[in-house]
Amino acid sequence: MVNYRYLGNSGLKVSEITYGNWVTHGSQVDDSAAIETVHAALDAGITSFDTADVYANTAAETVLGKALAGQRRESLEIFTKVYWPTGPRGANDTGLSRKHIMESINGSLQRLGTDYVDLYQAHRYDYETPIEETFQAFADIVRQGKALYIGVSEWTAEQLREGHALAKAHGIQLISNQPQYSMLWRVIEGKVVPASEELGISQIVWSPMAQGVLSGKYLPGQPVPEGSRATDEKSGANFIKSFLRDEVLEAVQRLKPIAAEAGLTMPQLAIAWVLQNKNVAAALVGASRPEQLADNVKASGVVLDADTMAAIDTALAGAVYDDPEDTYTVSPKTRVV
Repeated sequence: MVNYRYLGNSGLKVSEITYGNWVTHGSQVDDSAAIETVHAALDAGITSFDTADVYANTAAETVLGKALAGQRRESLEIFTKVYWPTGPRGANDTGLSRKHIMESINGSLQRLGTDYVDLYQAHRYDYETPIEETFQAFADIVRQGKALYIGVSEWTAEQLREGHALAKAHGIQLISNQPQYSMLWRVIEGKVVPASEELGISQIVWSPMAQGVLSGKYLPGQPVPEGSRATDEKSGANFIKSFLRDEVLEAVQRLKPIAAEAGLTMPQLAIAWVLQNKNVAAALVGASRPEQLADNVKASGVVLDADTMAAIDTALAGAVYDDPEDTYTVSPKTRVV
């Protein structure tokens, strides 16, 4: 079964393996397969589920709502997000304005079939909206009982400090950040993680397997496998490109004996690695088939010893992205419409 961790400096516990439906529900797999996979996640002990209004242009929330229908609501932790364009992409169908936030939370709750979400997240930083306006809207949503806690995604250390101070001033809790993090992508370690530890903010990390590259299925000098994420523009192909260089793929192949020595599959090793970071509350995993989840959840509770962690660093030397300046390039400087 899956272990639990506290989310930030709060009393909320989440399953350290959290199910995310970014590239699967409403697009990559049909609804019946998606629902079957969510039920497999529940059977495996996963109780935390992450989605966003923008995923499949709101369809992913609808599918997750159907999949969780009939479950005891109090036994679930449901997360969603707001920022990216949805609907017909009108002038106010994007960003973190009060108007978009208030309309978006109502739409998300309706699609998810719930009265509240446990965590409502700013999907990116909005440079065009005063952050004071954003946190006033978040505070109102918490007071209305539509969200219990507030989180963000891919914010810089400075943005986290500003958001945390405003949340505290409004009497609400900013308890999480959702960045990309894996053995290959470590840009949060320099600034974001130290600031988060100081502020009592946890990381809910996406792409712990580097878009599947850390599974070892992408081979240097070989075409990408047919049907893989690298061939599907709807499934994050753009995100995976930077990892498909031969020197990175060769480094990943050097992880195979390390995983075998630890008695783990490559996906289990990748997920277990991010969970060694104490500032990480949960690793987001997605799946198009129930059997994928059965493998992934076995990473919960795994402790990698110092020798294994050092061997991983040696194997990946020269292939790791770890420049903290990259955290400043994620949020668009202007809203996407």
